[in-house]
Amino acid sequence: MARKTKLGTADALPRQATPAPHWKKLTTGDRVRVLLAPGFEAGGLVDAVTADHSAVWIDFDGGRGRTLLHCSDGVDIVLQEDAAAYAD
Repeated sequence: MARKTKLGTADALPRQATPAPHWKKLTTGDRVRVLLAPGFEAGGLVDAVTADHSAVWIDFDGGRGRTLLHCSDGVDIVLQEDAAAYAD
């Protein structure tokens, strides 16, 4: 007879990560602002974008390196010209 088992957090299926609609506008070479937390942001260039737009490589300004950001990381990426609308 099969035993009843509960899925623990380590065994649970991952939930679908869906990027914000404005992430779908991002293309290689775009100048963007990465909104890390209220009051903390960084500028950079989009270096690469996955086909589903769920992950974006950003080359940060000032020699701060290149970082892969995923839509589930709790950050927001906005085009430089749209950054003022998201600052509030």
